[in-house]
Amino acid sequence: MKKRGIIISFEGIDGCGKSTQAKLFCKYLDKKGLDYVFLNEPGGTYTGEKIRKILLDSKNNICPLTELFLYLASRSQLVEELIRPYIKKGKIVVLDRYIDSTTAYQGYGRGIPLKLIRYIHNLLLRDSLPDITFLIDAPAKELLSVLKNKKRDRIEKESVEFQKKVRDGYLHIARHEKKRIRVIKRKTVLLTHKEIIKKWERFIDGYK
Repeated sequence: MKKRGIIISFEGIDGCGKSTQAKLFCKYLDKKGLDYVFLNEPGGTYTGEKIRKILLDSKNNICPLTELFLYLASRSQLVEELIRPYIKKGKIVVLDRYIDSTTAYQGYGRGIPLKLIRYIHNLLLRDSLPDITFLIDAPAKELLSVLKNKKRDRIEKESVEFQKKVRDGYLHIARHEKKRIRVIKRKTVLLTHKEIIKKWERFIDGYK
């Protein structure tokens, strides 16, 4: 494996199971004896966790631009404090959400100009872009039953129409970044995991 570490992100609309898949993937890395770190967004740092509480508190009424800049503030802290140092040490960084979430949710979902989001990401990230992204895809209506059975945060309480916009955004990003993004159709937990591992092993064979 190359000396520089690898950044892997898991993406998808609320209820798709990306967090479960990210954790299962980490167990796979454990079995392989690979050096990795697992991080989630928003959050991951002391400052980021404070921001996370603000963003996900269902009692908060946050306007779209405020929401955008809070997510970006958390990401900036995460990149500077953890992601960049880890990849310089050659670690694998596994992320539960990353840059595509902002483009999909705040860009396509909230209607914030994509050019603005891209511009800020270019300033913040530079050498910290994801090397491979697993997008767990499923129609928003299929995930309603999943969300109904859990205590939902501020974003998870958004309408099905909003989640449809976000999903369309994710798929649009994937069509334009086929080299990086692997679209995984949501099936059972085990079948979804197996498909992720299959695509990961193909990727890592070409990365060595």
